[in-house]
Amino acid sequence: MPTSPTAVPALRAAHLSKRFSRTVAVDDLSLAVPPGEVFGFLGPNGAGKSTTIRMALGLLRPSGGHVEVFGVPAHDVGRAHRHLAYVPADVALWPALTGRECLDLLDGVGPGTDLDYRAELVERFALDPDRRARTYSTGNRQKVALIAAFATRAPLLVLDEPTSGLDPLMEREFRRCVAEAAGRGQTVFLSSHQLAEVEAVCARVGILREGRLVEVAGLPELRRLRRSEISVTLARPAAAGAGLTGVDGVADLRWSSPLELTMTLAGPPAPVLRALADLDVVALDVREPSLEELFLDFYGDTAGGHRSAGEEVRA
Repeated sequence: MPTSPTAVPALRAAHLSKRFSRTVAVDDLSLAVPPGEVFGFLGPNGAGKSTTIRMALGLLRPSGGHVEVFGVPAHDVGRAHRHLAYVPADVALWPALTGRECLDLLDGVGPGTDLDYRAELVERFALDPDRRARTYSTGNRQKVALIAAFATRAPLLVLDEPTSGLDPLMEREFRRCVAEAAGRGQTVFLSSHQLAEVEAVCARVGILREGRLVEVAGLPELRRLRRSEISVTLARPAAAGAGLTGVDGVADLRWSSPLELTMTLAGPPAPVLRALADLDVVALDVREPSLEELFLDFYGDTAGGHRSAGEEVRA
């Protein structure tokens, strides 16, 4: 695997903007992804994810700001692309070539390929490499691009909605491949709107809303931005309030019966656990918010209190 500088981010954007006439596609986006990280880039269609990636690949010129790949300006495409492999959301192949010939051609434009690992991936993704590309389904075209990217030794893998067209078994193989790439020290920049996919493989996520970066944080940090729901069942009725009123972080305390109560909790659980220790608890259920719920919250009216989109975020 080619050595790359570790003192600089694998991918860095500084005040990156892109406007198409009166439409602002990306607005003052600053971000730093360190080498070796699996980073999720979340947002619905139209949020600006693909536009950001196209600027990072040097395919679009920014209206403002700049983006670098391992310190190399993205507009220096020849140098920047020595450090990366890319899988688009909709893969187009050479229709007259077989899958194997497409893989060989893609190998020739990258920084090197592990051919033994590539052969293993062909089996794992159940790809018939001897069929012409024109006969491939959307999912099979996607497999060719994924196999070529994961088999390369590029320090940075840029994956833009990479599992479109894959069935659940192949999505599982994809997740295994991401974990293996991270184990080799490769950086993975994964753009997706599939929240379960990002939650399964990423160490941090960035949420893009209408071209602006709403938040960048680790998954545990994002979950702490929302309240957890706690349900408690008692063996015998407790006194009114049961010592829970006024406990730090507790809100929306509700008794559905003399033996059952629910509440929401923000922050660390220690204070409420100490209060519950004085009760005769027979069942306790704590439900953490899913990434999907967090995502929906960010697309509500909660953006005002989050980090400024122009602030660069580092690990």
